[in-house]
Amino acid sequence: MDYSNTSSTTALWAGQAPSPEKSSKVLIRKYPHRAIAIESNSHVLILRHSNTSLPSARARGSSDTISSKCMVEFSPKSEAILDDYHALTPRPIYGTLGLISIGRDVFLCVITQASRVATIRPGETVERIDAVQFFCLNSSEYDDVVVDPYDLDSDAASVYGQYGQGGFERRDVMEHPCQELQKLLGNGTFYYSTDFDVTNRMQDRPADADAFNIDNFDASFLWNSYMISPLVEFRSRLSRQDMEALDGSRILTSAIRGFCKSWAIPQTAAPLRAAKTGLPSYLTVISRLSCRRAGTRFNSRGIDDDGNVANFVETETTYWSPAGAVFSYVQVRGSVPVFWEQTAGLLPGQQKITITRSAEGTQPAFDKHFSQLETGYGAVHVINLLSEAKPGELELTRLYRIGIRNCPLSWSGGNNSSDHGLLKVTEYDFHAETKGPQGYVAANEIRHYIERAADGFGYYFMQDENDLSKRTGYTVQMDQNGVFRTNCLDCLDRTNLIQTIISQMAVEAFLGHQGERATSDFWSRHASLWADNGDALSKIYAGTGALKSSFTRHGKMSLAGAIADVRKSATRLYHNNFTDKARQATIDMLLGRLVGQVPVILYDPISDYVAGELQRRSAEFSSNEKIHIFVGTFNLNGRTDGIDEDLSPWLCPPELGSRQPEIIALGFQEIVELNPQQIMNSDPSRKRLWEQAIQRLLDSKYSREGDEKYVLLRSGQLVGAALCVYVKASALPHIKNVEGSNKKTGMSGIAGNKGAVAIRLDYANTPICFVTAHLAAGFANYEERNNDYRTIDHGLRFQRNRGIGSHESVIWFGDFNYRIGLGLERAKELVQKRDLESLFENDQLNLQMVAGLAFPYYSEARINFMPTYKYDVGTDKFDSSEKARIPAWTDRILRKGTNLRQLAYNSAPLRFSDHRPVYAIFECTVNIVHEQAREQIRRQIYERRRLEVGGDTANLGGDESEDDDDLIGYDAIEPGLPPASSDRQKWWQANGKMARSDISPPQPEGTAYRTTILNPKRPANPYTSTDEPDWVSVPRSASRLSSFSSMSTSPFEHVNHSMLLSTSASSSAPRKLPPPYDPSATPAGAASMRKPVNTDTKSTASDGPPPPPPPRRQTGMAPESTVSSVTQALQQKRKPVNAATTPVPAVVEKPSEPQQPQQQESQTKPKAAPPVAKKPAHLAAPGSPANNTYANTVSELENALQVGIKTQIPGLPPRPTSVIREGLLSQSNNAVPFPSNNGTAREETPPPQPPRRTNTGTSIITTSGRATPAGGIPLVGLTGQDWKPQLPVRKPSSASQVQKQAPPAPPAPRKPPAVDLLGDDGGTAGMEVGGWEALKPSA
Repeated sequence: MDYSNTSSTTALWAGQAPSPEKSSKVLIRKYPHRAIAIESNSHVLILRHSNTSLPSARARGSSDTISSKCMVEFSPKSEAILDDYHALTPRPIYGTLGLISIGRDVFLCVITQASRVATIRPGETVERIDAVQFFCLNSSEYDDVVVDPYDLDSDAASVYGQYGQGGFERRDVMEHPCQELQKLLGNGTFYYSTDFDVTNRMQDRPADADAFNIDNFDASFLWNSYMISPLVEFRSRLSRQDMEALDGSRILTSAIRGFCKSWAIPQTAAPLRAAKTGLPSYLTVISRLSCRRAGTRFNSRGIDDDGNVANFVETETTYWSPAGAVFSYVQVRGSVPVFWEQTAGLLPGQQKITITRSAEGTQPAFDKHFSQLETGYGAVHVINLLSEAKPGELELTRLYRIGIRNCPLSWSGGNNSSDHGLLKVTEYDFHAETKGPQGYVAANEIRHYIERAADGFGYYFMQDENDLSKRTGYTVQMDQNGVFRTNCLDCLDRTNLIQTIISQMAVEAFLGHQGERATSDFWSRHASLWADNGDALSKIYAGTGALKSSFTRHGKMSLAGAIADVRKSATRLYHNNFTDKARQATIDMLLGRLVGQVPVILYDPISDYVAGELQRRSAEFSSNEKIHIFVGTFNLNGRTDGIDEDLSPWLCPPELGSRQPEIIALGFQEIVELNPQQIMNSDPSRKRLWEQAIQRLLDSKYSREGDEKYVLLRSGQLVGAALCVYVKASALPHIKNVEGSNKKTGMSGIAGNKGAVAIRLDYANTPICFVTAHLAAGFANYEERNNDYRTIDHGLRFQRNRGIGSHESVIWFGDFNYRIGLGLERAKELVQKRDLESLFENDQLNLQMVAGLAFPYYSEARINFMPTYKYDVGTDKFDSSEKARIPAWTDRILRKGTNLRQLAYNSAPLRFSDHRPVYAIFECTVNIVHEQAREQIRRQIYERRRLEVGGDTANLGGDESEDDDDLIGYDAIEPGLPPASSDRQKWWQANGKMARSDISPPQPEGTAYRTTILNPKRPANPYTSTDEPDWVSVPRSASRLSSFSSMSTSPFEHVNHSMLLSTSASSSAPRKLPPPYDPSATPAGAASMRKPVNTDTKSTASDGPPPPPPPRRQTGMAPESTVSSVTQALQQKRKPVNAATTPVPAVVEKPSEPQQPQQQESQTKPKAAPPVAKKPAHLAAPGSPANNTYANTVSELENALQVGIKTQIPGLPPRPTSVIREGLLSQSNNAVPFPSNNGTAREETPPPQPPRRTNTGTSIITTSGRATPAGGIPLVGLTGQDWKPQLPVRKPSSASQVQKQAPPAPPAPRKPPAVDLLGDDGGTAGMEVGGWEALKPSA
């Protein structure tokens, strides 16, 4: 590298905006679809929201949440792409932090203001984020909403809305959904770099400053990991060229939180001088705050089950010299790695420290933490600055010692010697060491305790050995092999001062090895950087600057500095008590840790398929295990004399047998006496006594060979209610995210005499919650108990907005205080009879649960034990005192969760309390997901699917419909099939033409067959599995079936060949045309339906018939397929209900004419609605009511008849239809007038109710023994003899008799001749019955 000409570009002063080549533009397109584009110098990234959403598997705590989908496209910049876009903000942007969804809206976060704060070395600069903006992808609702309307210089004020001539005009005040996020990201604590990976220390980055790989980001320090991950995942799917182009565009930004600042040291004050360059040296301090356990002071303490600690910060001191030397030294700080909490209080120094897990339960997480440190940094030297004079800090130190002593890193070698261990500790009581006359200066004495370790750790150093004016690269000379881990209580004030001393020791060692010494000016700059670092980290965690910063900055403590520390302490109290909870919620939202928060999914045509395949193949990377949970509850009545008693009847009941449960959850009520002094504060001493008693019992019970030890995972207390959770030692690796919470309900939530304590945990991938509660007392206060339940269920919250209902398995247990609603004598009588069923029928909890007023969706096992309250202490007698309490089951255990199966439910005979303890045993099915196997399978599925469907990006053209978003990138599922269709794109209307089948039937099998038709026995649904062939061969004219070789092959037109043939052959007499229809002989209702009215003025006689329905027909077989509609109607109906058989006018089919107007209309109006078959004009009867189902069905059948019967079927003589009519109407006792063949009308009484199905329940038995289905007629000639079916005998109506009448007059002029398709001839006139009018219901 040549630095001789870089002074103007790299040696930039602090506060300068980033260079123009590192900026981009934000553009917007509002029509036809809202889209936002980020334009760089050469490429453009387009983002657009999709209206389609997906169910999210990644949502926290909820399985029914919806993920927002966005479409993305990255392509070279061109005018064609950006033609419809305009600037969204006139200012440039300096990076993209990512996407976040809030509710149903998706926002793009971009950096709008930034300033350069550090230059690590030439080519590696760091910018501070000064302002960000959130642009909504799917709505313009927030386009004119600004976070700070009084800031006239903000981007929002210069972009959004209309401002008028007088300046900025505020619109209606509306809160932006991202307002708190915008304030957080713009508060000056976030930093980024587009030159190098700012999340990794120099030793973990390539020596060449030009190398920059997004894939190597350290997620522990990447604060926008949640928002940027969709874009990073999209980047990973790009080709290598596009990936390099995206990286070069500097659109994607990695942001850290903490502190970063450089001092440019001139050559005159630089410890290492380089001749002939004139460039300054750069001294930099950069701190990276971890986001793994991020939070504010009293909301984030200690360690979690993954080994992450609160306020964990990696601080790196770097020095670059123009002489070619680069120095780096890293140290870390973090909260004491045990499970502890501290409550915020209004009095300084009175914030109580609570240990939430035993040393044994802490050890697995403790080991994880130091194992991660050892993997990342090498050997670890702990510097513990806690005070031994304060009880809380002393208890933390004690647990710290136990953890270090038991940690495997503390020893090495076969003899477990700690001389060469990777974990060392120095305990340095900072307050005790600095309270003398020297003050904080005495802290320098720590050098003597850590000097040896500092020399062993070394530092990172690389040198360019080539000519200074033409540098080609660096050579690493030394690596740092260890790290100091410093902590006090908050890891702020004391820690920062000690870390300043350690940093100075490392720089002194580096300069000493170079044979140089630094001047006082250099050390003054070094101290100033560390003082600023302490202030910045303290503001993030505690809300104010660091205490003791005056000494850190100037080397002495002044009066002004002491006054400033007092002011900072008071300010901290305010923030910790009133603002930290809101800040914590905003931090959790930024990191995507709120329950129900779902990530944004950048749409990929493959992602839906991959998600479905992963769900289908979940068994390959997940497994289910069954664990056992023991739950017990006991109201101790404030007594302690039972601590030394044998608790095994309760904790080791016979139902357990040899089974050793993985989890034991025990709840206590009235663990202390509920007097006025106790109800406002908790006394943990009683709880600790019971914890020790339970631990002794478990240790003695499970002391045999093969048994596992139990450890106390966590306990909690709310005055008298306490909850203890013990787990087997082997189960600890599967347990994580253990949290505790409580909710007061006594005295309207002020007192803790009533309320609940809850502990939640994740066992593998299954969240489990335990809740022990003590609800309101009193026989008649069941409504108050219901309210207590609702208050606890809705008000008890864990971290990250988790509630009780956010868990897959929930177990409630405790003294719920629900009573039995009977009198004392009656209740005792039933108790003596052991009539538990009658008692339970009057149980208040049972009645409230049945009514849905308490514990909805919870279940309780059958109660087979006596009431648990209230006994005389030491006896089995119920209360004999003056109060005479009614026996009741006050102590209960309820469950919710489909993966829970209860194995036992009983009480134990312990008599030292007025309650009896209750226990239950559960079998819980937990799900274990193997993440590595899942990711491997996901990648395999993705790559295979990408090869199948292609990797094209989404087309965001302006003519695209949002309804087609989900179809982008999808091809036909099989070769030869069209692609998927949508409301806008239909494959059957391609090129503006209706679909037309081009399928040709196969050749018949042999010469004995005439042709091949579709098999009518195949199911109408083509996807139904069937053994029927697609095609069947039709015999030649020797068979009666040959006349039907050209029937319609539509699957919707089922043809019963046997019925039609037998019907056609039943009479050899010539067919007669029936007389015209006489409206006067028809009832008014039927006549109005039959009356032909021309409702369309455009339809005339010359227009021809309307287009037929679009059945699938064979090409070239139209003339012989006209009978299909008749046979379809007969096959589908086979019943007289709503079946019309009246004469209809004959028409002549013109199959080619109806399609021509439709094609022309499709060409002129391409966006018209799909064509709908028009009803024939002669059937359009406006007088018919639209909701008349009978009339509609009649018209439908008439339509089918009109379309189907157009030509005379060759070879078949006409025949009357009396056989069919008689078969259909043989069981009808009432009829209406119907014209007979001789012109006379037969009148019968109208039916009193709708007709019923007839002739459908039995079969006709032929003389040859062949059975024909009900409603069917056997084929003539196939029974071995010429057979004519016997007609059922119909009894004449009592109201009238069937009479033959004279033929009617000739047809009226101009009326088209009518054809009675089911008419009868003279040969069977005596057997005639009424036609379709016989089925018409009475008006």
